[in-house]
Amino acid sequence: MAQNHPRNHVVFAPSQEPHRGIKSVFLAGTTTRTDDRDWREVLAESLADLPLTIINPYRADWDKSWREDAACAPFREQVEWELEMQEKADIVVFHFHPATEAPISLLELGLCARTGKAIVVAPEGYTKRGNVQIVCQKHGLEMVGSINALKEAIAKRLPADSP
Repeated sequence: MAQNHPRNHVVFAPSQEPHRGIKSVFLAGTTTRTDDRDWREVLAESLADLPLTIINPYRADWDKSWREDAACAPFREQVEWELEMQEKADIVVFHFHPATEAPISLLELGLCARTGKAIVVAPEGYTKRGNVQIVCQKHGLEMVGSINALKEAIAKRLPADSP
């Protein structure tokens, strides 16, 4: 008999609260605002019926004055938190929006590629799509065509007896 698990438990940066879902999913990828709604919000809502902890690097208190420099304490905290959470996550989702180059996401995909944890969306029009495709093929990473297809790909990685 399946246990009751929390649904769509979302952890935002820089929280250290424990993960309560059967699996955890880190939402990596494009952070630049590109659509009416942030892709992370859309995906989290679509996963509401699955027993997951969703790790969202969005930080409501982000201050644009923080320098992207290792000596800037809040910037360092954010980057270290993201790296730690990606390592701990069971699944790391990468979304490469065609309106951005997402160089940090490319770096993170490189760090994650050999773990087999990634699911990647790099739609037509994304400027580095070919590179992403080759990395995914080389390391056996799943690529899906859209954010909508992510839910099914994530659900397939849950144990068969998950509610």
